[in-house]
Amino acid sequence: MNTRSIFSGSFSITEIHPAAILAGIFLLAYPAFASDFFVFQIGAYTLILGTIALSLMMLAGYGGMVSLAQVTVAGFAAYLMAILGDNSVEVMGLGWPWWLTVVVSITGAALFSAFIGAVSVRTEGIYTIMITLAIAVAFFFFVRQNYVLFNGFSGFAGVEPPTVFGVYWRNPTPFYYLALFVAAGFFWAVYYGAKSTFGLSLQAIRDNPRRMRALGYNVTLHRITAYFFSGIIAGVAGVLLVWFNGRVSPGTIGVDVAIDILVIAVVGGMRHPIGPFLGAIAFVLLENFAIDLIDRERFNMVIGTAFLLVVLFSPDGLLGLWNRIRPKLRFKRDTQLSAGRVANSETAEAGSSDKN
Repeated sequence: MNTRSIFSGSFSITEIHPAAILAGIFLLAYPAFASDFFVFQIGAYTLILGTIALSLMMLAGYGGMVSLAQVTVAGFAAYLMAILGDNSVEVMGLGWPWWLTVVVSITGAALFSAFIGAVSVRTEGIYTIMITLAIAVAFFFFVRQNYVLFNGFSGFAGVEPPTVFGVYWRNPTPFYYLALFVAAGFFWAVYYGAKSTFGLSLQAIRDNPRRMRALGYNVTLHRITAYFFSGIIAGVAGVLLVWFNGRVSPGTIGVDVAIDILVIAVVGGMRHPIGPFLGAIAFVLLENFAIDLIDRERFNMVIGTAFLLVVLFSPDGLLGLWNRIRPKLRFKRDTQLSAGRVANSETAEAGSSDKN
């Protein structure tokens, strides 16, 4: 196999849909007309959760591997940021430079994800889900009970992003653009990578691993590699998450959060990289504004109800619902245009006959 072309794919600027250009313009201009709350708590948080869900979509949508440990990988990177960098808890906090801490944290998250893949890729379906869930639960209880390294139940606080080029990156607008840059970069990477040799091989392994193995492909290695790349995505999102919250604790990587990431990916749709971000928008809006309609304790009921409704009426999520509605709208528009052309031609014919 030509290793130089393993990650090569085809991409043309003409493939960009006009709607994507409009969405990009809106996202870039968003801080200009939105308040700090909507920029930071809604916009930036949506992009972070969408990026974590994107790592799950890459595994499940293109690889057929549903992992419930993606938020665990993100949390692992967040903990490394607090342990290796600076914090205000007087536990660990080795004081490494921020850029070195970021690199090591993301690399550690990717290797941790590859380890999860090595453990789980020889299983399929419900067994993969259970193994990754077991790893997530084990890591949750480990960090909650370990006070020497992870500071136990309290976790770490005072984890601040750096000030670079005179910009404090936790301010709402700079942090939003940082999260947008990361989300857009990984969105493009996943979308482009799906068309590459590796991406097509991974999708073929998803559809028929036995045939791909017979053709000489190392199925296990391909799957572990996919976990490694998904770990990079989740690790970067974990760095942003700890900067967003300013702290990390066992609650950051709880089982409920792992389920939330799965819900976000499924509700948005797992067949296209835009799906996780659609699901993240819906989740964050419900999380922030459902409390105005119901008690906070019943939020999970609202999320569960929304999840059931979306899965019931559109198994492909919100993206699939739009794909079902779009042909009908296009047919209606074409019908109206055809009717208008017929009416215009009849009017023209009537006018010419009157002249004769």
